[in-house]
Amino acid sequence: MANMTEEEYIRDLESQITLDDVDFTDLEAKYQVSADFGLDNYVVVDGAPVAPESKVPILTKVLKKLFNTVGEVVEGDDGIYMPLENGMSKGYLFVQFKTAQMAEAAIKQLNGKKLDQKHRLLVNKLSDIERYGAEGNISETFEEPQVEEYKDLGYLRSWLQDESGRDQFAEHFSETVGVFWNKKKNDPEPAIEPRKGFTSTYAKFSPKGSFLFSIHPQGIQSWGGAGFQSVKKFIHNQVRLIDFSPNERYMVSLSPVPISLPDSPQEQAIFPFGAESNGHKLVIWDLITGEPVRTFALPPHLEGQKEMPWPLVKWSHDDKYCARQGPGALAIYETPSFQLLDKKLVKVDDIVDFEWAPAAVHLAGPRKEEGEHILSYWTPESTNQTARVSLMQIPTRKVIRTINLFQVSDCKMHWQDEGNFLCVKVDRHTKSKKTFFSNLEFFKLSEKDIPVEKLELKDVVYNFAWEPRSERFVTISRMDDGNLNASIPKNVISFYGPEIQQKGKNANASTSSNYTCFSRVTDKHSNTIAWAPKGRYVVVATIAKNNGELEFYDTSYEDDNKTNTNKKVDGNVKLMRAEKFAGMTSLAWDPSGRFVAAWSSIWMHTMENGYKLFEFTGTMLRDESIDQFKEFLWRPRPASLLNAADRKKVRKNLREYSAQFDEADAMEADAATREAILLRRSQLEEWRSYRSKYANNGEEKNEVQAELIEEIKEVIIEEKEEVVE
Repeated sequence: MANMTEEEYIRDLESQITLDDVDFTDLEAKYQVSADFGLDNYVVVDGAPVAPESKVPILTKVLKKLFNTVGEVVEGDDGIYMPLENGMSKGYLFVQFKTAQMAEAAIKQLNGKKLDQKHRLLVNKLSDIERYGAEGNISETFEEPQVEEYKDLGYLRSWLQDESGRDQFAEHFSETVGVFWNKKKNDPEPAIEPRKGFTSTYAKFSPKGSFLFSIHPQGIQSWGGAGFQSVKKFIHNQVRLIDFSPNERYMVSLSPVPISLPDSPQEQAIFPFGAESNGHKLVIWDLITGEPVRTFALPPHLEGQKEMPWPLVKWSHDDKYCARQGPGALAIYETPSFQLLDKKLVKVDDIVDFEWAPAAVHLAGPRKEEGEHILSYWTPESTNQTARVSLMQIPTRKVIRTINLFQVSDCKMHWQDEGNFLCVKVDRHTKSKKTFFSNLEFFKLSEKDIPVEKLELKDVVYNFAWEPRSERFVTISRMDDGNLNASIPKNVISFYGPEIQQKGKNANASTSSNYTCFSRVTDKHSNTIAWAPKGRYVVVATIAKNNGELEFYDTSYEDDNKTNTNKKVDGNVKLMRAEKFAGMTSLAWDPSGRFVAAWSSIWMHTMENGYKLFEFTGTMLRDESIDQFKEFLWRPRPASLLNAADRKKVRKNLREYSAQFDEADAMEADAATREAILLRRSQLEEWRSYRSKYANNGEEKNEVQAELIEEIKEVIIEEKEEVVE
């Protein structure tokens, strides 16, 4: 022993000690790592306020309280770590949760959360940052990001500046899509050269007409500007359906193929979706940035369905809220964070359908100047409960009106475009369930306590449509007499309006009114109602493979004989014209309400494919037979910027404006007429110049000058058309 060196002594001692005999339980208990602990328990939070060190404890307390609402933050200093530099916080922090599931919930519910007016929190997994750094996607040295070169698309609404006020439309035929200027009497003029292979399925305009979208196997492409240049690409494999929020801020897309992250890091770098979107099929996109803001899996009850209800996401009138329907619940999201309203679902047992009011609703009593967000929904009858239709105010989620209904087979909710009225078409049955009929339940939202008026009918109503900006409406109904022979014309077209309120001392103080039918057309096959965008004129059509027909009605016809001066309802119906179109599959009004397009699509059948263009009076202007014709699309317009005074001025001077447009049409229709009009204008200018010259000379000699008033009329006395062989 004495002759051993220190190293030899230690080796000898180690050889005599067996580690199996040493008790490490106290150390293992002290330093044991929990199975639930890991980087996935941490989240990194950006967007927090930059505060002095003295205020960091208060800020930490506020943030800890917020994060404890979605999980349990670890106690002590390890729970929240907020880095400091030069006596100030750096605007980001790390939060440790007890489980990885809690951290995941924090990301889903608090990412994008507004802390106050100036700060919005961005919450991400700490493990994601580690993963991206390990893959070499983050450089050790800072590299200034490359800013994509700005691409000037011009004015996205340039077509609104057309001096003649013409509308545009798109034609989809064969594999080609073209956009054209509509002309009243001449062939349409191409706005762009028709493009072959423009879309693989269909094309669609955004709600205000700013963009045109095409669908491809790889995703969606938006086009805009005067020349319809490429704007943005949205990667969504095998996308089938798209829809938009009313103000064009967001787009919703659906694909039958679940989202799957690519394997290579290079592909992942340009792929717009993260791991949280794996398996999802529904995507909400921000149209400004081109990035996905939220993805969803399909609800279980919709998986595998052959006919998909669409849209799956419905929007409030101002894009502030959107909602999805699931089994027994509504999921309402607030934009732009797309977090659940109040972080929880709205439980509605057995909900069948819901609809947002299409405009801000101004309820009776204390009013918000900007109006309220209201949605309606209905639930069916069950063993212990009647069917119900309810109105809910958002964001309070308060139910402000409910009605109970009995013996209900179905309901359809029809909002008036200004949000003042809601009509619920209730299809009911007798106790034996052998006979069906309809009731119309009218909610009057601008009146105190939201009264509901019932209109009981003996027929089954198959179609209902409000007149725009009015309380009048049209129905198509049929008596359920057991005779199901569709070839017998038994449909009834009914025109309804509110009874005119009597004025005077004995008049009822309530503004509620009864609805009365002021005209009825019987024995028809009609099944479609299309009101002009500004009301008054309506097309009631029969869309059937071998029996297409359009009937053009004026619902405010001014009778020169004035035989209806004591009517109870403000309305007088006149059939202006009826036209046959055997193969018609669809029809649509242009945004101005001057023209109606009806078309026959090869998607439905191969008979008489093409389109016909009519004036609002029913006069046919164009009949185009086009091989492989698929669809006709009017380009929508945004709401008019004219105020009430401007509109009144236009109505007052309508004859003058009409004469100007008639002259422009005449010039465009005939070259000789154009030359004659231009010559007269030139001669008129020469005369005015000559007269002005000598009138000024006369003023120098005479103190008093007579005032001359001119009235010039242009009349085409005779037109001749010669055919030259």
